[in-house]
Amino acid sequence: MDLVTALRWAAERYPARAAVGGTGRRLSYAAWEARTNQIAHALAGAGVSRGDRVGLLLLGGEPLASLHLAVQKLGACSVPLSTRFGPDELRYCLDDAGIELLVVDRSTTDAAASAVQGRRVAVRTATELDTLAESESDHPLTSAPGEDEISVMLYTSGTTGRPKGVPRTHRAEHSAAVAHAVQTQQRLGEVSLGVMPMFHTMGLRTLLASVVVGGTWVAQPSFDAEEAVQLITEQAVTSLYLVPTIYWSLLRTGKLSTATTLDRLAYAGAAMAPALAERLVAEVAPGAFVNHFGSTEIYTFSIGPDVAAKPGSAGRAGIFSRVRLVAPDPGAAPDALVRPGEQGQVIVSMASPEAFAGYWRRPDADQKAIRDGWYYTGDLATADADGDLWVSGRVDDMINSGGENVYPDEIEAVLARCPDIDDVCVVGLFDERWGQAVTAFVVPVPRLAPPAAAEKALAFAKEALPSLKRPKRVIAVDAIPRSGVGKTLRRRLVAGEFEARGEAGG
Repeated sequence: MDLVTALRWAAERYPARAAVGGTGRRLSYAAWEARTNQIAHALAGAGVSRGDRVGLLLLGGEPLASLHLAVQKLGACSVPLSTRFGPDELRYCLDDAGIELLVVDRSTTDAAASAVQGRRVAVRTATELDTLAESESDHPLTSAPGEDEISVMLYTSGTTGRPKGVPRTHRAEHSAAVAHAVQTQQRLGEVSLGVMPMFHTMGLRTLLASVVVGGTWVAQPSFDAEEAVQLITEQAVTSLYLVPTIYWSLLRTGKLSTATTLDRLAYAGAAMAPALAERLVAEVAPGAFVNHFGSTEIYTFSIGPDVAAKPGSAGRAGIFSRVRLVAPDPGAAPDALVRPGEQGQVIVSMASPEAFAGYWRRPDADQKAIRDGWYYTGDLATADADGDLWVSGRVDDMINSGGENVYPDEIEAVLARCPDIDDVCVVGLFDERWGQAVTAFVVPVPRLAPPAAAEKALAFAKEALPSLKRPKRVIAVDAIPRSGVGKTLRRRLVAGEFEARGEAGG
């Protein structure tokens, strides 16, 4: 199955049903099918042909979603780019992907002008293409792409080193959308908030799963907590798929409990502290609450289907997945399974229809991550007596303190319950005695002085954590550095890229 056919069939089934809601243009399925046909013709007029790479550097919302689907209708490859990329990262991605056309909006025009300088890349605005589309035919183009053709190239967030291109076929994208709909217990006609950025797999999955179930995708181009709650309430949103940091922001509005239609919650992208899961259960009382554990490369590793019953559990392999825990050693073979209850590295079968085939022009990355038909995720986990996975962090994030391995996620889950802090990140900083000293960076709650917050967090840690896992230092900062989709950028703290507002311990 390809994405062009998926949208066309949805429009045939539900022509009058609302396909797009939110803050911008609202479209029925019949109107969205017609509109994306017109945009595809406009793109063809701008020189885009089958197999071309089209860069999309837009804030989000309906214009970006419609452009992404229109690119599919030409058999071209969509390359959504992070609006948080600096000029160097943008230039790298333009060159690496071989982008022929870059589509921008008002918020990204200046960044694009700097990035394309000296390159043979055409730049058009989304508004220009939208205007051109008005006079184009709304009939479909002659043929849909094959399911093995490349639908999209996503660039990893680049938390370490250069971003890596992840080409994904129509088959992989459609399979991931179907898996998402089933695994997050979506219903026909589900109404989903579309706020996660579409340069990330979560944003695309929300969009495409909505098409698969004939649902309504409620667009919010950029996240604002108050506006999001208003959209959820006014447009009767039933389903959310977000990163934990956004859930925290929604709870802090004090209004989430008023969203009476909301009963499907899912999260991914980072670990969710049990305290947050408990708050969401108390305020929303969802009928389904799911932890999705996966990646850009293979959309689903495993699914924790009942967060209320097992907060923090990543559950078992997804419907299209096969998962193993192997020795967390460099070069470990796929059959080097750890014993029951032991920590191991998560590896996932490349036979999944949700999987990519390898990184774009990065044989070095393929050699590191792909071995004998298995994808080595770099994530560490243990399996409990029920066979459910509990992710304990990343191989690269592990702290070796005094010869003992310590995992930041475990400590963060405890410190997140401290009533005097709003956010926390744990890393290992160099220490002559310990090698690496467990160090907690905390964001104080409003109106609490940073030095006092650091002291209170350290006292909380001494009460709640065993000595090995207690932070040697607690440093108060204004904010924890995160990527555009909420992933914690620990490397920045390790590199000293922070301004301490207060400190305890040491």
